[in-house]
Amino acid sequence: METPNWSTVTENELWRYVAWHLEGAGIRSVLVGGAVVSIYTKGIYRSGDLDIVPDDFQRPKIAEVLKSIGFFSKKSRHFKHPECDHLVVEFPHGPVEVGEQYPVIPDEIIVNGRTLRLLSPTDCVKDRLAAYIHWNAGDCFDQAVLVCRVQKDRVDLQNVADWCEKEGGANAYVRLAKRLSTPA
Repeated sequence: METPNWSTVTENELWRYVAWHLEGAGIRSVLVGGAVVSIYTKGIYRSGDLDIVPDDFQRPKIAEVLKSIGFFSKKSRHFKHPECDHLVVEFPHGPVEVGEQYPVIPDEIIVNGRTLRLLSPTDCVKDRLAAYIHWNAGDCFDQAVLVCRVQKDRVDLQNVADWCEKEGGANAYVRLAKRLSTPA
């Protein structure tokens, strides 16, 4: 895997680089959060951090892999590359959940012979709506709208509607559907 240009690396490029190295060390992981929004919106939204949930949180092994590719530990689960001022990598504990939905089956892509995982477009929308429903995070609602607009053929809106109902946030789906019915 080619080393990215650290001064211009995107969330997508950094995720692929880090996850590829983790996978090579036997650490399966799933990208969640705002970086997934950045990927699915093709950079329209920029996150500033990557939340990578390892299947098994083995901090010493994760730290060893990241050190081998030039990262240092900023805090207990935060890592930074000294040449990358604009992005940080965080390793929250799992399992991956979207609100009360568990398990979550991530999308998989093959990069240079290794399988990398991230939330599907539909689960990304639900993840952002979970923050809106439970913490009234309006910026996360806007991110859900962006993903729906850019990935319109890949977001299962009926799945999102059903999930919102189960989460106690049917009004969030009504608002989403209304926003999607108006021009951007």
